[in-house]
Amino acid sequence: MQDPSDTVRYGIVGTGMMGLEHLRNLHEVPGAVVTAVSDPHRPSLDAAVAAVARDGGPAPATFADHRDLLASGRCDAVVVASPNMTHADVLADVLPSGLHVLVEKPLCTTVADCRRVIDLAEGHPGVVWVGLEYRYMPPVAALLSAVAGGAVGRVRMVAVREHRFPFLVKVGDWNRFNRNTGGTLVEKCCHFFDLMSLIAGSRPLRVLASAGQDVNHLDERYGGEQPDILDNALVIVEYENGVRASLDLCMFAEGSLNQEELSVVGDEGKVEAFLPSGVLRTGERRGWHAGVTEQVVTDPRVAYEGYHHGSSYLEHLAFLEAVRTGGPSAVSLEDGLLSVAVGVAAQVSAAERRSVDLDEVLAG
Repeated sequence: MQDPSDTVRYGIVGTGMMGLEHLRNLHEVPGAVVTAVSDPHRPSLDAAVAAVARDGGPAPATFADHRDLLASGRCDAVVVASPNMTHADVLADVLPSGLHVLVEKPLCTTVADCRRVIDLAEGHPGVVWVGLEYRYMPPVAALLSAVAGGAVGRVRMVAVREHRFPFLVKVGDWNRFNRNTGGTLVEKCCHFFDLMSLIAGSRPLRVLASAGQDVNHLDERYGGEQPDILDNALVIVEYENGVRASLDLCMFAEGSLNQEELSVVGDEGKVEAFLPSGVLRTGERRGWHAGVTEQVVTDPRVAYEGYHHGSSYLEHLAFLEAVRTGGPSAVSLEDGLLSVAVGVAAQVSAAERRSVDLDEVLAG
């Protein structure tokens, strides 16, 4: 049994879909307890309390304002899962508290706000972690490990395909507009740009994108306004070390066997990961189909699968370990900034029909 003195108390800011996802994950994490939740939307707050009750946990304190949660003294760590456009202002309140913090992706909706948060975090005594949990999906983690171990030789190309369902309905429909999300290529695809940069092991240099809103949300109106979020895109990212990466995104592709496919090719071989099938495929350059093996990758530590194939649970295990040991964040604010910057560059490229140097975006 966990020693109560080792228990880490969590507050959750924002109890919509992702806030509840974090709450359910933390219920299964040994040594973690959610002691407080905040949300200005009363039905979302009530949903969090009901979820805790169903799981048999102690009732958390509830707050309409996250600042009251921070002042309550009930938390050691905070998960920020409020809407994207609120992250910068919420973090401006959280960081001075000195509490450990995990902020959902994207870090912020603009490069300027990401830089503001990084400045505010200077000298922060706790762990500050960005929730780019795709790194922790078991097949993706296995791919990352294989590539780092030399399975493909020198990495030359990275390709990500996500063919999935449209954006889900969120409270107040905030995710229907670029001004709130940062745009689809920030909101949804920062995960993939983070993986690309991690695999490439280099700084992004240039981005070229073609994208549109061709199928989804065209007949929706909110306050008389039509949603402007992209529903499909092709994006190329060039890296300083010569690696090329591509993203193929389609958000009206429910008729797919796998939602995500990730491929890394080097001068000696190829590694692929598929989700939700969990397949990891590796191949060497020994001839067509020669030396190709497949396995289904799982992680026995996962106690709650959730929306992201157990990755949020594994991320919380890693975050909690960093909190307890004083270790560094495995997913830094700088990682969060870079993933947003590539997404912003892709949004600009698609809108202006030109390639965009990352320095242009980072200088903006």
